[in-house]
Amino acid sequence: MTPTKTKLFGERENRLGGFSQVCNVRKREEEREICLETGKNVDSISQFKSLTDGRTLVSKGGTFELGFFTPGNSKNRYLGIWYKNIPVQNVVWVANRCNPINNSSGSLIINSTGNVVLVSQNKSVVWSMSSTIQAEKPIVELLDSGNLVLRDEEDTNSENYLWQSFDYPSDTLLAGMKMGWDLRTGLKRRLSAWKSWDDPCPGDFTYGIEFDPKLHTFPEAYIRKGSAKFYRSGPWNGLRFSGSPEQKSNPLYGFDFVYNDDEVYYIYDLRNKTVISRIVMNETTSFRQRLTWIEANQSWRAYSSVPRDDCDKYGVCGVNANCFINENPICQCLRGFKPRSQEKWDLMDWSEGCLRNIPLSCKDKSTDGFIKFSGLKVPDTTHTWVNKSMNLKECKAKCLSNCSCMAYTNSDISGQGSGCVIWFGDLIDIRAFPTFGQDLFIRMQHSELGKADNKIRSTVIAVVVIGGVCGMLLLGYFICRRCSK
Repeated sequence: MTPTKTKLFGERENRLGGFSQVCNVRKREEEREICLETGKNVDSISQFKSLTDGRTLVSKGGTFELGFFTPGNSKNRYLGIWYKNIPVQNVVWVANRCNPINNSSGSLIINSTGNVVLVSQNKSVVWSMSSTIQAEKPIVELLDSGNLVLRDEEDTNSENYLWQSFDYPSDTLLAGMKMGWDLRTGLKRRLSAWKSWDDPCPGDFTYGIEFDPKLHTFPEAYIRKGSAKFYRSGPWNGLRFSGSPEQKSNPLYGFDFVYNDDEVYYIYDLRNKTVISRIVMNETTSFRQRLTWIEANQSWRAYSSVPRDDCDKYGVCGVNANCFINENPICQCLRGFKPRSQEKWDLMDWSEGCLRNIPLSCKDKSTDGFIKFSGLKVPDTTHTWVNKSMNLKECKAKCLSNCSCMAYTNSDISGQGSGCVIWFGDLIDIRAFPTFGQDLFIRMQHSELGKADNKIRSTVIAVVVIGGVCGMLLLGYFICRRCSK
């Protein structure tokens, strides 16, 4: 089938039909398989029961469905989860992403040892749930959140799930899913785009939270193309991601970022539970999109997408430069810096970035100071150090005490601001925003500080002089009018 325009927003065709189903009830020495009853929806399977190709699990509220499907023009079969009540199938999770079944022999079973396995012809294992704990009465259940869970039949506490699909996302982030790290177990949850419409195996693009817990770097979200950084959200600043000034309270969804000793993750919830909305990492468009289902049009609408523009492309201006999307050219060296290659810069090749007009000297670090830059997406946090208990004054002193520290700011800008984050080495991937940007204090040699002060002083003098002249002219105008009367 030829992809339609709506496929650009994540739709995939369904091919469940056309397979004859045979329900075999047979005893074997190690296990007994029983096909699900026909004619009614079920949301779970228990031990010794199987979900065969052509049968599905449907969550209790009828929101999601689990079964076998064939994507695009492929002939392979996969076990996946999709929205139940949307006309064109939209798969949100795939079990055997890179291990397809080439016929209709697939079956999901809980075997005699309590392990959940997906098997194909000749009972060869294609995929399994990697749980290290066994339940007395294991059950696999599809929840209305879209989460497929393995749990004990007698225990519904979500904290005690033995395995859950929300911990192993495909290309979609649903409401209630955590994108990020469980530092206690080392689990990393990130999105990975499909390779193509016909192949759900991970493609080039991934999206997830990155940071180094050992070095106390500042976490933020990245889109990567292969191993290369493609887009950066900016770190969470207590209100929003630094590079997403538009991310604020809205009628569609609420959001939160958790950052503590146990976990680091982003999560959202839908304010109206009848609304269908999801985040997708799209291989075809290279966008991370929030899509919302519009019932009247029977189609998906992009609520937001990143990268948004050229300034969102990672490192477009090189190091120590700022990107202004409404300027021409869009890249400008930071104050106190100059192009590393003026010739290339004039040709709008900004890849080499900028260097300092006057290099810093560690011997004279006591005379260094900082210039305040406002309205920014703060730089890449790969080489940072963060302390959530420091104030801004302590943060400045911490930066001055280290010759390698190039900039600092509050890690949390909510309220009066709190916490400290400092940057080491060159500053990369900065952009300017007209509203809701952040302050950043960049280290400068003392002679550069004088230039900045002189520039500010000249600006103030000019404003005062112009204001005075305008005032005198207005005063003269009113005096003349009064005399003429």
